[in-house]
Amino acid sequence: MNRLEHLDHLEKSLVDELTLAAREAVRDELREQTRKQRRTAALYAGAGAFGLYAGAALALAFGLALALGLPDWAAALITAVVLAGVAYFLREAARPAKGRPSTDGPAVVGPAADTKGTPSVPPPPVSPPTVEAADPGVDAMDPSVDPEMPHRWGR
Repeated sequence: MNRLEHLDHLEKSLVDELTLAAREAVRDELREQTRKQRRTAALYAGAGAFGLYAGAALALAFGLALALGLPDWAAALITAVVLAGVAYFLREAARPAKGRPSTDGPAVVGPAADTKGTPSVPPPPVSPPTVEAADPGVDAMDPSVDPEMPHRWGR
């Protein structure tokens, strides 16, 4: 048996063992990370559910306190208006202000930023950049140059 053939066999078995060990290590690490993330997600979901119930209880307490001095329908209406106002305030707080740049898209500048409720006209498209030949001595549109053939730099 040739010495190189023996080394090829050893190399192949070492590569297989290393691949298997790396695969198991990555799998174990991902399993541990997903277990932690699953627990965190469950805790956030529980906190959200309890927060929703706490908000409902607070709204009920507010409505019942108003009902002591007002008719029940008026207390319920006032409570609904207050909750709608809070929802509107939170929605507006989530939107980027006109002065602050938005992180999710291009900022609107000019008259389109001042109009409220009307759709803005998009800017005209920018013409694409021109492509110049990589080699100054070769014309990019030269019919003798085959675009399917690989190009060699520094001919």
